[in-house]
Amino acid sequence: MTWPPDPLANPGAYRGVTLRRVFAYWLDLLILGGLLFLIYMALTLLVVASLGLAWPLYLLTPAVPLAYHALCTSGSAQATMGMRLLGLIAHRDDGPAPPSLGQALIHTLLLYLSLAILGGLPLLIALFNGRRRTPHDLLAGVLVLRRQGESRNMKL
Repeated sequence: MTWPPDPLANPGAYRGVTLRRVFAYWLDLLILGGLLFLIYMALTLLVVASLGLAWPLYLLTPAVPLAYHALCTSGSAQATMGMRLLGLIAHRDDGPAPPSLGQALIHTLLLYLSLAILGGLPLLIALFNGRRRTPHDLLAGVLVLRRQGESRNMKL
């Protein structure tokens, strides 16, 4: 078994990955929106109950998307909820193992940074390489593939 899978020998591992990642990200945004809504509601009740003393807790809410993406991709599922629904899985680029928490955090930070600065342009790079990797994948050492049972002719 060679790692990472060769796109020519295992095209099923990479088929449709870029488009699936875009839709998975949108699903994750919907999930995060619902989660943040619940957190804001709970924080609002806490702030009112504490007569305003707990308001600094609102400053922690930007950490929620970072934690969501990093903990999900570095965990045993190796995918966010959106990725799971669309049959994707994250691996380390040096072997078929889950990304470390550090890798997942760097991956997430670079994703948000690149989207904030350049919009969707970094995603276009994935269209021009065989393994469908984006700049934040390359810099963090992460490889996103289709799950083994999700495609035909995939040998891992």
